[in-house]
Amino acid sequence: MTNQVEEFNSYRERMNDKILKDNNKIIKRIFNLDTNAFAPGALDIKTKELLGLVASTVLRCDDCVRYHLETCYKEGISKEEVVETLGIATLIGGTIVIPHLRRAYEFWEALEENSAKV
Repeated sequence: MTNQVEEFNSYRERMNDKILKDNNKIIKRIFNLDTNAFAPGALDIKTKELLGLVASTVLRCDDCVRYHLETCYKEGISKEEVVETLGIATLIGGTIVIPHLRRAYEFWEALEENSAKV
């Protein structure tokens, strides 16, 4: 079985490097805004990541869902908290997000499996 966490991170890193190498000011500023938006502030990182997970699920962006799931996992957010968050996202997004919900569960399991191997 392929390691989807490693594949996702490898692809994301490789493509982000290519994109940023072109030195487009607008794209670089958007990347920077994204980084700064999820830094601790009035809301802590955990809250921001869970909000990002809801928005990404509702918008049906699997890459974004994976990114936020991995950050949630690294931040020590529990599966129960993630599942509750995904429940809210499914309620708000409707049944059309169910395929993304399935992939989110699959990716969370891959994160847990990777952690168990370490």
